[in-house]
Amino acid sequence: MLRVVVLGAAAGGGVPQWNCGCPVCRKARSDHPELRSTQASIAVSADGEHWFLVNASPDLRQQVTATPPLHPRAGQLRHSPIAGVILTNGEIDAVAGLLSMREGSPFTLYAHERVLAILRSNSIFNVLNEKNVKRQPIEVDKAFEPALPDGKPSGIEVLPFAVPGKGAWYLEGKAHPAGGDGAGDTLGLRILDKGSDKYFYFLAACARVTDDLKSRLSGAALVFFDGTVWRDDELIAAGLGTKTGQSMGHISMSGDHGAIESLADLDVGTKVFLHINNSNPALLRGSDERKAVEQAGWHIPADGTEIKL
Repeated sequence: MLRVVVLGAAAGGGVPQWNCGCPVCRKARSDHPELRSTQASIAVSADGEHWFLVNASPDLRQQVTATPPLHPRAGQLRHSPIAGVILTNGEIDAVAGLLSMREGSPFTLYAHERVLAILRSNSIFNVLNEKNVKRQPIEVDKAFEPALPDGKPSGIEVLPFAVPGKGAWYLEGKAHPAGGDGAGDTLGLRILDKGSDKYFYFLAACARVTDDLKSRLSGAALVFFDGTVWRDDELIAAGLGTKTGQSMGHISMSGDHGAIESLADLDVGTKVFLHINNSNPALLRGSDERKAVEQAGWHIPADGTEIKL
């Protein structure tokens, strides 16, 4: 049985964002603490004992503290049930949490070579001594089984696949450390329990829904999907920024060709939005946008939500 814990569901900056006075952030600081959310990451396990993180949020230390299955085993001075971290991109909100895992516990880091090249090019990530933290390249459309600390199979099969998107924003206008055309910068994952053959999909970033993507997702028991913005010009309209969702590599929830419309006719068991920006009005319970999300059969999870497959 797969166990999946939503460690955080917010986009970069979290909710509330440290410097933001938008309606959602103001409410989250005052009389609506249920709006508070850390930056997007999940933990998955096939045995309930060994866990793999998908992306390492900047809020990782807080997320681990709030998640008892990720605590050190009782009676041991140093221990972690986290056996590995699987990265889907090289954005700050996917990799910064790795720096909170520098205290010597062994785990394996799985990422596309383009993302590993970004980490190698920044010496701060050398605090993750490769004697303890093995860096394992993964390939598009090539399934792999992450290993447990003793080398035994985990019982989880992960299939990475390319998703329409873009590279990390902090590399815009600069040469990518891996060179090339960007293939592998944004990945989706299919994560399967080899014991039951049940699986789910994880896409924290997606710029558009293609026919190939729809074909992949159809029939899945669970899909985590990019919910960054409600509308493409959301940040501009709210006076919070100058970029559209598309320019950041994120599809909108609403509108023509948005996620809700594009995925409406798929046979998917549970549809969950994550990586939701603090500007997104769908975060507000009772809002027209939240009602539209729920009427379309989508969920917006709280931190700590657990789903079993």
